[in-house]
Amino acid sequence: MTSQTEIRVASAALRRASIGVDVAGVRVGGSAPIVVQSMTNTDTADVAGTTKQVAELWRAGSELVRLTVNSAEAAAAVPRIRERLDMMGIGVPLIGDFHYNGHTLLTQEPAAATALAKYRINPGNVGFGKKKDLQFSTIVELAIRHGKPVRIGANWGSLDQELLARMMDENHERAQPWDAPRVMREALIRSALDSAARAEELGLAREHIILSCKVSGVQELIAVYRDLAQRSDYALHLGLTEAGIGSKGIVASAAALAVLLQEGIGDTIRISLTPEPDESRTREVIVAQELLQTMGLRAFTPMVTACPGCGRTTSTFFQELAKTVQDHVRARMPEWRIQYDGVENLTLAVMGCVVNGPGESKHANIGISLPGSGEAPSAPVFIDGVKSRTLRGDSIAQDFVALVETYVAEKYRTKAG
Repeated sequence: MTSQTEIRVASAALRRASIGVDVAGVRVGGSAPIVVQSMTNTDTADVAGTTKQVAELWRAGSELVRLTVNSAEAAAAVPRIRERLDMMGIGVPLIGDFHYNGHTLLTQEPAAATALAKYRINPGNVGFGKKKDLQFSTIVELAIRHGKPVRIGANWGSLDQELLARMMDENHERAQPWDAPRVMREALIRSALDSAARAEELGLAREHIILSCKVSGVQELIAVYRDLAQRSDYALHLGLTEAGIGSKGIVASAAALAVLLQEGIGDTIRISLTPEPDESRTREVIVAQELLQTMGLRAFTPMVTACPGCGRTTSTFFQELAKTVQDHVRARMPEWRIQYDGVENLTLAVMGCVVNGPGESKHANIGISLPGSGEAPSAPVFIDGVKSRTLRGDSIAQDFVALVETYVAEKYRTKAG
């Protein structure tokens, strides 16, 4: 059986060659693992609220966190947020998301320019008309002065209209004109690549540039990034913009990003989910991690395999146990990650009946096969493929979680050792 480690090694070999970018100690591109990032949805001027959400995203596993910097108050709050996070022992790099007035904010708030680990520029709204080049140049020059990398992020919702109009005119002159979607895709790519070339002319090093060309359609995103990857060696940020809410956003993002990642395209990802009412912002981090982990590209937390249930499993107990186990390992993972080497590779199985239960449980490091309808009220536990014991009674959930804790403590080497 192929191990997850072997799958990750094989997948890494397919990665497109890209220039590595250092973002305050987090490596993006080159041979580095694919980085998970997210973005706050708080008012950045709310220092306490934004600090709290950044901390939540970091604890969930976000390795970079982006903040909206859209006003003087937001820019002034950035160094205070950075200071509070540092006092909490949270060193996650903060990215400033700038639109329209970034040149002014970074100039007027040098402390924010210093506190941010990276600047995000949208070439479609960095400035308009004669001011565009000046305002773009100002941000790039500030990035150079402060030693910060830049993501040049084109987006089809805010595409450079002057560039698009010019390319439409050029297209009319073609012997065989392209269709409108192809012209728009080319305009996105040209916007990013031309802006990157201009940034280099201004003195920004190639290893300080990350590109993105975001759209909200799955097939369009795949087409854009395939083309962009062939035409440049910059590190690439992947994400389906405005992916949507709930299962739609998750499915659409996974459908698009999985194809590109499987082809070796992408160095950092964000799953841009619209949170459901009262849903935690951390959901997008968990989805990004699960996408990478289920593809065998990275390991973040122990994975729980569970059957979907059928007429043989009329009880909901196995569903409740699967949730209990999943919640337990996620809650314990921040501590486990510090204490144990390799615990993120742990696999668990919670199965609902005798059909696939024992077999699936044997494939996991530790698995349990619960009794289905009409089966004997006992639950065999398998550890590393061997039946270890049988659990019975009302404490099966607690007993199984205790076995998981014992397995982790005995099987994974402590980092202190």
